[in-house]
Amino acid sequence: MSNPVQEFIQECNNRVNSYGQNEGLKAAAAAFNTESNKAQYSYNFKWMGRPIIQYPQDMIAMQELIWEVQPDLIIETGIAHGGSLIFYASLLELIGNGEVLGIDIDIREHNRKEIEKHPMYRRIKMIQGSSVDQATADLVYAAAAGKEKILVVLDSNHTHEHVLDELRYYAPLVSLNSYIVVFDTIVENLPNNYIPGMTRPWGIGNNPMTAVDAFLAENDRFEINKDIDNKIQISVAPRGYLKRVK
Repeated sequence: MSNPVQEFIQECNNRVNSYGQNEGLKAAAAAFNTESNKAQYSYNFKWMGRPIIQYPQDMIAMQELIWEVQPDLIIETGIAHGGSLIFYASLLELIGNGEVLGIDIDIREHNRKEIEKHPMYRRIKMIQGSSVDQATADLVYAAAAGKEKILVVLDSNHTHEHVLDELRYYAPLVSLNSYIVVFDTIVENLPNNYIPGMTRPWGIGNNPMTAVDAFLAENDRFEINKDIDNKIQISVAPRGYLKRVK
């Protein structure tokens, strides 16, 4: 007897697998990725009232991962306006379990106030400090003690050295079959100084994607989930969804 649920899942899987060879789709997505990043497209979205600075496609991908993993703790480096913290906290609220821990070297007071008065703050904690300082890492590890399922998101300083240090610090916390998600790997695929009038210390050859490559060369416990890349196409995190497999 046929199983329509499984049949639909298989149809989706087949489509996603085919996108890896769909040159027209990939070219269209690459063009949109480039032009939309130049236009700061991701800065236009909010989640429950707070700017999230993410692409909707990456938000959906994160929702799927969080539902799949059902983490007890989500650790995110880089807070900015707090939209991502609130997004993750709201998903954990729907699941009925879990906390979000945000880390930032500079939690601006106006952003802190908005985050702290938000209804989802009850599932959020924040640490101010550099994510690659040992003192900060010690606080993170203390917060993670006793948590069985942990998911990590890296979205702070996007230089190669910083992201590689973050990967080395926090990958050991990721539970089996969970993820460490590295945002802004797209920098490797964009022109240097792609946002007009904005100069940043990262660029081609010095960015989260180069850090991911270096990390995977020294750590065989993680692998890129290429199905996510094939599925969403438009993303600031190509090759950045790293699943712990060992």
